[in-house]
Amino acid sequence: MPVPIQDNHFKDYPPEARRVATSHLELLRKLPAAFAPLLLQQIQTYDWRFPAERRDIDRQLTFLKSLAEADRRRFFTGFEQLKLPARLLDAKWAASPVEFSEQLSHHLWTTDQIDAFHEASATYLKAVVTAIPNQPPTTHRLGIAVIGKGVERNTYPLFRKFRPHGSRFTNVNPANGLKTLLAYVTDRAAAHPSSFDHWYIDGGEAETVSHPFLSSISYRGLEQHRLALLRKTSSAIQSGIAGPKELLSLLHGLQPEEIGFAATGRNDAILSHFATSLLTSGSGTQIFSTSFVQWATRELWRRAQPLTMLARFAPRQRLRPMNEMLAGDERTVELDAPGSLIDADMGAYYMWLEQQRLPGAEQSSFLIWFEDHAEALVISPKLPRNAESNARVDMRWLLAQTS
Repeated sequence: MPVPIQDNHFKDYPPEARRVATSHLELLRKLPAAFAPLLLQQIQTYDWRFPAERRDIDRQLTFLKSLAEADRRRFFTGFEQLKLPARLLDAKWAASPVEFSEQLSHHLWTTDQIDAFHEASATYLKAVVTAIPNQPPTTHRLGIAVIGKGVERNTYPLFRKFRPHGSRFTNVNPANGLKTLLAYVTDRAAAHPSSFDHWYIDGGEAETVSHPFLSSISYRGLEQHRLALLRKTSSAIQSGIAGPKELLSLLHGLQPEEIGFAATGRNDAILSHFATSLLTSGSGTQIFSTSFVQWATRELWRRAQPLTMLARFAPRQRLRPMNEMLAGDERTVELDAPGSLIDADMGAYYMWLEQQRLPGAEQSSFLIWFEDHAEALVISPKLPRNAESNARVDMRWLLAQTS
């Protein structure tokens, strides 16, 4: 059943989001009650979405506008058949679509309708992509993972999950390796200039990079924001007002300025909202640097769909009692470099898997390097799979195999 959405439901939306929503008001009124607020949830954050996400929202709206009435009903049959209580059929949800999404999810799980919802969503997304296919990237994608910072000796067998897909090199000259990688991704940003298409993520303190089209985010650089979030979380738990569900709602509702961000321009606002989402929605991103890097790569591949990503994992803290970690006191934290290497090896594999989900995966390349050591692996159309070489090579030669 459609919902009688009105202009005034968008009065608190940011400017661009309000423009998009009001210009598609008639279309939104024709959409099922179980679907319209979910689309509005995407539109509501239009102002600080990455360019790739805005293009996807525009694509969905273009597709929906192109449908004849009969086709629209056919595509949305699955959503129309969902049984919703009267409270979820109210047009007020257009003003607060995030809260609607939480309420809908709870209702679908408790009424055993979640599978039907997933099937309806898959049908819709398939129809969108079929009608308006994904565009290939302007150049091949490159993912780079640097793991093992601070590890002097290692007996753990690295890259086992990667080996069937690429070539392993066991005699790499590590001299200036990180410097060479940073210079290379900077050059790619210069060669293919576009906002948020090139990223450097660091699990510790970021190295100095300077290029307007190379975006950077680091665990250490977000320290004050992480600690502010941990203080809010700890305070909510200690007050007794926040159970798991309430705490999740609290975190998802936080705005960047509530944990110390002060955006001065559009790109800064996009970055601060992304960082806030990363810290409030990511599992362990507030307390473990390895989790921070893994979630950052996952979300950036999914949301920004960049051409270049360099992710450097750093040692995480050793496990401590949860109340100590949530307290945010990191003055006496003990780091676990060997354990972090194992975490990063798996985190890098997940990073590569997410890269493979994107358009142009067949032409993409991936490089993983054990920092300051002689071991690396490259996945590239140029190189054989499940191969190994002991030839003396350097980082420049490895990078040449990815181009």
